Amino acid sequence: MGATERSIEQLLYPGIDGVAMEGFTADDCLVEVRAFSRTPLRLCSTCGVPSKRVHSRYERRISDRPVAGRSTVILLTVCWFFCDNTGCVRRTFVEQIAGISERYRQASTGLRQLLHAIATELGGRPGSRLCRKMGVPAGRMRLLQLLHAPPVAQRAPRILGVDEFAFRRGRTYGTILVDVEKRCPVDVLPDRTSETLASWLVAHPGVEIVCRDRASAYTRAIKEAAPHAVEVADRWHLLRNLSQAVEKTCQQHRSCLRKYAEQAPSPTPSMPLLEALPPTLIVQRVQQRHELINCMLDGGYPLSEVARRVGLDRKTARRYRDTELDVLIASARDRRNVPLDRYKPFLQAQFASGVTSANEVSP
Repeated sequence: MGATERSIEQLLYPGIDGVAMEGFTADDCLVEVRAFSRTPLRLCSTCGVPSKRVHSRYERRISDRPVAGRSTVILLTVCWFFCDNTGCVRRTFVEQIAGISERYRQASTGLRQLLHAIATELGGRPGSRLCRKMGVPAGRMRLLQLLHAPPVAQRAPRILGVDEFAFRRGRTYGTILVDVEKRCPVDVLPDRTSETLASWLVAHPGVEIVCRDRASAYTRAIKEAAPHAVEVADRWHLLRNLSQAVEKTCQQHRSCLRKYAEQAPSPTPSMPLLEALPPTLIVQRVQQRHELINCMLDGGYPLSEVARRVGLDRKTARRYRDTELDVLIASARDRRNVPLDRYKPFLQAQFASGVTSANEVSP
């Protein structure tokens, strides 16, 4: 073996003993490495008794990690040994080279570690797309088969986080359990029912604090299976519920807020509101529709034909025809709750005067 082959052998098999490379061939898509085992003694895979009596040899085709973006295949010649232990149930066994070959595997140990890392980070379809670019033949099902759920501890963590997630949004939901102190997932439940969570809590005692959302199913499960646990709402759901309540209140009293906001002095009276606020997608869509509908109407199209071509109801098309653009944009911004800064001076004044409810706003 020349110095070049020995350096390539050290590059392909770092820290692996008992294998030698005979040569390699390479083209634009594939690298084939011919190697053989050079260890004269192997241990039986069943009884562990060493043997050096060779039965026969054959060649295994093992996929390996890519080299320079090209797929790599190892043509590995291995020995079939006799087992000299008369008490062993096996008569012959095939040698396995640690770090390269495994029983019933057509991929090397290094390739399986690479595919497992890709599957862990990206999952099935995104991982398979990355593998194609890297020159690794691996589909999404092959990647997903490498993932195995870690064992679940017998006792639940002291602080348990419970939340739902979507296997398929709008169709199938599950429940994820998280160790809040260690910030790592504990288990995944197949649905979000109270019975499933209660069964898990009974089988895994030890929880002291449960951090959850406001779903009633989780409340029933915790009161039934862990009545002594303290229930707390997580910060994200508290902030989300607060923002929804504020948004709902502003929507219900929009006309009242607009009336008093118009009476309050504007901080920048010289700058129109529509120019001060940045354009949004809904504002851009309103502008485009207003321009398109009026151009078609000026071109002689009837209103019903305009509504059909634009894809709107006839009443909506009439509203775009009869309403000024500034009014349409202001209405669109009100629906999205964008101009809340407009009501800020009025809200601050009401809050400073001790008003805490929308029903207490003075006319």
